[in-house]
Amino acid sequence: MDVTEIAADRPSGRHDMRSCLKVTQVLSRIGDKWTVLIIILLQERGYRFNELKRGIDGISQRMLTLTLRNMERDGLVTRTVTPSIPPRVDYELTDVGRSLAGPVKQLGDWAFEHLERIGAAQAMFDAKTTDY
Repeated sequence: MDVTEIAADRPSGRHDMRSCLKVTQVLSRIGDKWTVLIIILLQERGYRFNELKRGIDGISQRMLTLTLRNMERDGLVTRTVTPSIPPRVDYELTDVGRSLAGPVKQLGDWAFEHLERIGAAQAMFDAKTTDY
């Protein structure tokens, strides 16, 4: 049975496959590490592009640009350009972006709380399975 058949078997009133795929796309975007880190920073205040770049260890200028552009497209951040030399570009969370900051923090708290247990499980798995 494939995913389409499973969706067709669902009782009416449930989510259709198109909605599920759209939700998967949204979760994929908001779940990537750069988006999460940007949301964590921007929940404090608005930031200029270079401040964000300095505040996120390991992100390239290109990846920061792409991530911010996608976040703007999704309605999570606003981009404000102030004409000056050089132009000043500021980013801040929208209402939708701020509503996401709470769940992101909860996921981060969960991850910190379970780091040791996850590490132990990984070590046990790795010790048992050397074939992968």
